[in-house]
Parts: sequence; structure tokens; C-alpha cells
Amino acid sequence: MFDRQVKNNKLLNVINCFYVIKMEERKLEEVGKVAHYYKKIEVAIVDLKAHLSIGDRILIRGATTDFEQTVKSMQIQHENVDEATAGQSIGLKVEKQVREKDVVYEVVQ
Repeated sequence: MFDRQVKNNKLLNVINCFYVIKMEERKLEEVGKVAHYYKKIEVAIVDLKAHLSIGDRILIRGATTDFEQTVKSMQIQHENVDEATAGQSIGLKVEKQVREKDVVYEVVQ
């Protein structure tokens, strides 16, 4: 019994080390902050600090928010756009609820 527990603990340590290494390989660059969230249409208004494009992988993180998604839809002044730059406010379709002041990061591999 003790031998099995030792093997299981070693396996968990290996898995945990792999997870930590994988997390460290990802680089996050802050691209903006959530200014408002429209719950019914699941759209976040994001004030951008950096460039963002359709297809970019993003992470949204806050006090109670922490998820990743791919940017599939963005709008500026109700017009669909493929990219936006620093200083612009965009409407970003999100997969989960976000909150004001949540930070939006681009995941750079």
C-alpha cells in the first residue's frame, strides 16, 4: 500500500511540474481593460492599450474571471472590424461573463 502511494505521489509531482513548465512557456501581453459588459448580448467593451486582431488568442483575468478564448468578433461603432489598435474602444464578443476592470491579455506562444 505504501509503495503505491509513493508511486502516485511521484506521478502527481511529475504532472504538476509539467503543468508549471507549460504555464511558464506562455507569454502574456496586456492589450486592454474591460470598461463595460452587456450581459444579454455577451459583449465586453474593451479599452485597448495594444493591437488586437481577429484570430488572436486572449486571456481575460480579474477577481472572479479567468478564461481563454479566440477573438472571433470585434466591432467599433457597430461596424465589424478585423483589427484594432491602441487607444480604441471595441465591442468584443465573449464566451463567458466578464466584469469591469478585468484585464485582457494576448497569449503569445
